[in-house]
Amino acid sequence: MSVTDALRIALVAIRTNALRSLLTMLGIVIGVAAVIATVALGSGVRDQVQQQVSSMGANLLLVTPGSRRFGGVSMQTVQPISEEDAVAIAREVPGVELAAPARNGQVQVVAGRANASARLEGVTPDYMEAREWTVDAGRGFSASEARSGGQVVLVGATVARELFGEADPVGQSVRINRTPMTIVGTLKAKGQTTFGMDQDRTVMVPLPTSRRILGNSQVAPRRVDLIVVKTATAEALEPAREEMAALLRQRLRVPPGQPDPFEVRNLAEFVSIAQETTRSMSLLVASIASVSLLVGGIGIMNIMLVSVTERTREIGLRLAVGARRRDILLQFLVEAVVLCLIGGAIGITLGIGASAAVAKWAGWPVLVQPGAILMSFAIAAGIGMFFGFWPARRAARLDPIEALRFE
Repeated sequence: MSVTDALRIALVAIRTNALRSLLTMLGIVIGVAAVIATVALGSGVRDQVQQQVSSMGANLLLVTPGSRRFGGVSMQTVQPISEEDAVAIAREVPGVELAAPARNGQVQVVAGRANASARLEGVTPDYMEAREWTVDAGRGFSASEARSGGQVVLVGATVARELFGEADPVGQSVRINRTPMTIVGTLKAKGQTTFGMDQDRTVMVPLPTSRRILGNSQVAPRRVDLIVVKTATAEALEPAREEMAALLRQRLRVPPGQPDPFEVRNLAEFVSIAQETTRSMSLLVASIASVSLLVGGIGIMNIMLVSVTERTREIGLRLAVGARRRDILLQFLVEAVVLCLIGGAIGITLGIGASAAVAKWAGWPVLVQPGAILMSFAIAAGIGMFFGFWPARRAARLDPIEALRFE
């Protein structure tokens, strides 16, 4: 018996018991659908995380102030970092290309009767270069505006849309916390961060201007909320991080044994956290899918054993007229594999549909991998061969005489 003959016989047997075959495939269908949906959503989320982190800038370290502790007790006072610290980092830490100080805070932006809540960032030209912000329309800050604190502002895409709709915002006047400002440009859209923050709900002003809008401390008039540090290469991030921490401890006069009154964060850590979360969820769903596939495989074995019992006389007749035992083995093994492959095909279709539906509902990206489809077919075929072998072997080892007597 050829494989083609065995395939034809298998299709006839499946079509004859269509409902039973469909119910038998159900475990395979659910398992394969779960695998496809998991891989599609996991790949999409992983790709989105990479894009979001890339939009924040490459090879970045973020320096932020922290609380100082005395005797193990937090005094709740923040040890400030300053513009001079940024200058020192850029000058003294090897591998650092840019060290850009920034102020930030939540503000209300008003234009006529429209208003929008936004994150204000007081920046320098180096900050925009490090964070890879580009001007979409209009212009950036001039050297004199950046130095002296001109009353000019760059607005993000979300803020521009909420204030002006489809109209051109460049040249328009707005008030930021009651301070009159002129829009000189709009920022190119960046979308959301890994943590769901809308980067386009941002307005940028020169760093000196931000001090007037957000207020300033008389004790530390040059303090900043953040220093963005850009290194020349990704390999330079960790060495620069260690050198930077040592330099800041020296500049801030931190006593030996005391914890750092600042934090230095690597954006790559955020990527690792997001990817680890995605990986854990994928493993959880994959575990559920594997149980479903196991149950489906047991169902295949069960139904094939029933099929062997129902067709015992047919098997005996085939053996009596000259069929070889390997022909019987091939016939039932092919039937089990075909059952699983049909279930796999249905599961792949449902998995793609389910992942698209979840993506549309949750706003997640979907990336269907051809490799996942091929893997699902291979898994389905493997389950058919593994769980179908014993029933096929049992059919092939039947005694022809006893099989013909079977009632």
